[in-house]
Amino acid sequence: MNDLNSPFEAPTKPSSVLNTLTILTIIWSVISILQNAYTFLSIDKSYAEMKKLMESNGLENAPSFVKNFVNKDTLLQLESAMHFKIPILILGVFGSLLCLAGAIEMRKLKVHGYTFWLCGELLPILSTIIFVGVNAFAGLSLLGLFFPALFIVLYSVYRKELVN
Repeated sequence: MNDLNSPFEAPTKPSSVLNTLTILTIIWSVISILQNAYTFLSIDKSYAEMKKLMESNGLENAPSFVKNFVNKDTLLQLESAMHFKIPILILGVFGSLLCLAGAIEMRKLKVHGYTFWLCGELLPILSTIIFVGVNAFAGLSLLGLFFPALFIVLYSVYRKELVN
């Protein structure tokens, strides 16, 4: 029997690109859950250390690019993240679980998997903007949006493979 699908049959497994994307998404979803838990547990300490560093004037001899990372704006962002750490954790983990479920469904070629994944991809970004502010993605932090944007484009291109 021939393994090739005829043009009239629905494909039974994802293409190699979609397969790779879903594997990477599953791996990153698990890492993201752990990252959310670590951030939840360490945000208070990070805030205290940054505040202490800024109050001690320990940045006077630091290179200018370091001074750009540690300023009043970043301290305020850390403070906001600290105050809203529970909703950020819940929405981050929920988003990761949606991405995980979406990737698993897309491996089965289910079109609703794309919707689950997309919601899960956007949820943590939106919650960060709501609770921390748009400036959380300023400067080099903007690079944190590169991979989500890349995966949105790639999954959107390969969405045509998803059938039911």
